[in-house]
Parts: sequence; C-alpha cells; structure tokens
Amino acid sequence: MSENAPDTLVKALQNPELYDHPVKDFRVIETHISQVLLTGDYAYKIKKPMDFGFLNFSTLERRKHFCEEELRLNRRLASELYLDVLPITGSPEQPQIGGAGEPFEYAIRMRQFNQGELFDRRQERGELTADLLANVARQAAEFHDSLPPIADDHPLGTPEAVYAPMQENFDQVRPLLTDKALLTQLDALEDWTRTTFERHRELIASRRANGLVRECHGDLHLANITVFNDKVTVFDCIEFNEPFRWIDVINDLAFLLMDLESRNEPALANLVLNTYLEYRGDFEGLALLPLYKAYRAMVRAKIALFTMGNPSLNEQEREELMQRYRGYAQLAENYGAIPNHYLLATTGLSASGKTCVSAAMAGELGLIRLRSDVERKRLHGLGPLDSSKSGLGEDLYSPEVTEQTYQHLANLAGDLLASGASVIVDAACLKEHERNLYASVAENQGVPFALLHCEAPEQLRREWVRKRKGDASEATEELLDAQQSWFEPLTTEEKTHTVHLHTEQEHVAEAVADRIRQHLGLAPAQ
Repeated sequence: MSENAPDTLVKALQNPELYDHPVKDFRVIETHISQVLLTGDYAYKIKKPMDFGFLNFSTLERRKHFCEEELRLNRRLASELYLDVLPITGSPEQPQIGGAGEPFEYAIRMRQFNQGELFDRRQERGELTADLLANVARQAAEFHDSLPPIADDHPLGTPEAVYAPMQENFDQVRPLLTDKALLTQLDALEDWTRTTFERHRELIASRRANGLVRECHGDLHLANITVFNDKVTVFDCIEFNEPFRWIDVINDLAFLLMDLESRNEPALANLVLNTYLEYRGDFEGLALLPLYKAYRAMVRAKIALFTMGNPSLNEQEREELMQRYRGYAQLAENYGAIPNHYLLATTGLSASGKTCVSAAMAGELGLIRLRSDVERKRLHGLGPLDSSKSGLGEDLYSPEVTEQTYQHLANLAGDLLASGASVIVDAACLKEHERNLYASVAENQGVPFALLHCEAPEQLRREWVRKRKGDASEATEELLDAQQSWFEPLTTEEKTHTVHLHTEQEHVAEAVADRIRQHLGLAPAQ
C-alpha cells in the first residue's frame, strides 16, 4: 500500500455497511505509525507503511507480522481488549473487512474504551488513586513473574545491549542543542550514565544470567493503562522492536516510576515500587533503578527535541517542547544525586497502625518499605495475601521463624542502605534485642536511625483487627491479648532515638516525616 493509501482507506472504511456490528459513529485517532478507527464498541487499528529503522512497517508482509505480534503480546495483559487480526480485501477505495480475495492490508480489531479512563488523563484530573496504581503494580509483578527468561544465546539483555540505547540518546540529543548550559548538563549526564553503568556492569550481567531479562511490556507508562469493564488494563506494549521489550524486568517498571515522578507524583511512584516489591521481592534490582529511570527520562527528553523539528509548529509550541526537554533532563540529573539515606523501624503491638504509618512515611520520604508480614510469608513460599494457617506462636509465628524473619529483614535493610536507599522496617519489634538488631544495622552502615513507636487505644486496635481484610497481616484478637506480656519497654538509650506516634490522630505520619526532614536536613515536601 502506498503512503497516501492509508488516508484513502480510512475514509472508505467510514461506512457502517462494512461492519457486522452496529456503528455509533466514526472517529479517527492518528499517530505517526498508525491510524485507529473508532466505531463505538470496536476499534480498528491499521499500521502505516513507515520505515524508521527501529520500526519497519514498509511491506504488507511486515504489517501482517507486526499486527499478529501486537495481538500476541498484548493479549498477555489485555485479552479482553485485543480480539483478532482481520484481512482487508478489495481496494483502498472499496475495501472489505474480512472479505474474500487477496488482502492488501490488515487491521487489529479491539474493543473500544473510554479515552477519559486512561491513567494519564486521570492523573491530569487528580483522579489517579492509590488503589488503581497498587492494582497496576500487582499486575506488573505477576506479569513479570510469569514470563520465561531470555535464552542464553539471545543477543539482547547483555551489558553492551543495555548501554547502547543509553549512549544513542546522548549522541542524538547533542546536535540538537545550542545552549551551553544544556550542553554542559548533557555532558555531565553522559558521564554519570557511563560511570554508573560500569559500576553496575556485573550486576546487569548476573541478572541476565539469572533469568531476569524477559519479554516485557516495554512501554509501561500512564497513557497505556486504562480501566475497561471495571478492570485495570495495561495495553499497547512494544511489538515492533525486540530490544525495546527484551529487557530487565526492573527496567520495565522504571518507565512507570519515571512517568509518575515526572508528573510530580512521588508518593504514588513509591506506592507502585513498594507494592511491586511486596509481590516480587526483587530488592536486588533497586540498585539499577536510578540508571534505568534516567534512561527513560532521556528518551522522553529526546522525543521532545525531535518533535521540535516539525515545521508546522509555532513559536509557543516550540518553547513548550523545549521546556519539556529541560524538565526531563533535570529529572534525569536528579536521579544521579547522592542520597542522604537512613533507617527507620517501627515498634508497637499488632493493629497499632504500624502498617498505615510505614506506608505513609514511605510515600512522604521515598523509602523502601520492608514488612515483616510479607517477608515472613515469602521465606516460606507464600504470597502477601496467602493464608499461612498458622496458630498463635506456631508454624510461621514460632519464635524460631520470627527470629529468622527479623534477621532476614535486617540483612535486606543493610543491603538496601549500602546501595543508597533509605528504608523503613514495618515490624512489631516488641523485644529489645529485635529493636537493637536494626539499630546495629544502621550503625554498621553509618546512617541515622530512629524508632517509630506506634500506639493506639485497645478498643480501636480490636476494631481494626476485626475489620482488616486484603492485607498480609494475620493478627487476631487472641494475638492482641498475648502480646501484652511480650512487649519489653523501651530502654533509656532507645528513648533517645524514638518518636512516639498516636496513630489514631490525623496526619500523624506527615508530621513525623516533616520532623525527620528537618532533623536530617532534607528538602521539604512539595
């Protein structure tokens, strides 16, 4: 099909008689690589005969192949949206969908959804909720777990393959800049990217060897997530370029985190990250997140500069694109900042609000949250919401397993602190030696440490236990009764680095977060 034929075809397809279903109206969504014809209940996506090097739809055979790939790949996460690939026969002037004869084009048939439900639109309206993003994080974790690892003899996912597109960003951006300050910033970003990559080269290689390079989504950002039939649905993954989707799973997640952070949603990004970690436990990958997020930000920055080359743009539009470049380049630079990291740990009886406080603190301060309830189960092959069927003080809640869990949390916290992350441990820490364990971790890493003693009225705690659902905690009222005698009062030494929180009060976590910022000289909340 010629380059002009798509327009002719899409016009001709706007005929209700061509369809085996009712047509409400016709609307066309156009991108640089496709045209999507909306009919009311169904959408028909046609690929343009374009060749950009990294994407080649120039022949009918290629367009058929990539339509089938798009169907295959997207049905992994969006099976209700992606229906089939249909041949278009006849001619661009008089087409037939699924008719007899030799096809001259192909279309992907999808169920149409409300564009207002897209997550980028929701975010712009202030309607992107924590529950929706927690759902995305859980899906991403389960999706990544379900994927087979890359074959050993496959060329992608090696350190060299990972670094190549990062370097390409800088090589393509540099000729498009004239401002000396921006060029200086770009040089610094390139140097940081190269040195950070070299520092993590062995980790990148070992993660590939351990099966963590997989056929991912590749384009996981807010504009590719919607709600369809009351289900959070991730769609439009990368079908046209294998190197863009055969990547480390943490690189896949990095795009969504960067997208949220670029929209000034750090707390929601933190929620996505910590929820993902609860389900996958991929703490090792955290060391690579700054590198991958900076890479994703520079891709967005590059696209802004490329778009400025459109001769039809006016001066205001060009200025907006340049501001977009500056914003993404600054975000990439921020990812290279040396963190001022520290360790927090909770202490308190069950249902005293530790989980709520630790989640709020993590969002406020950008912390990695380690939950004893989650890690205890993970150590025994259970998911966060699986029931252990353990009795009081038995099985997963025996003293031996509790000690094992606390040591595991301490080891994790130490590793994360060493990688530059700040951490909050969500655990009861009822005994002095348990609390001292985390104080020792902080001391060994040379970072500040604080205990958060969470308290709440007994009646309220019992009410929380009775009503709690959809959470990793398995606390019961029987446990509440037993714990009264287990709690060892804070020592005089412990009290010097303890903050007391009455969790039934409003905004208590935010207030404590502000105190910690002031104490550590961190930037105030925006």
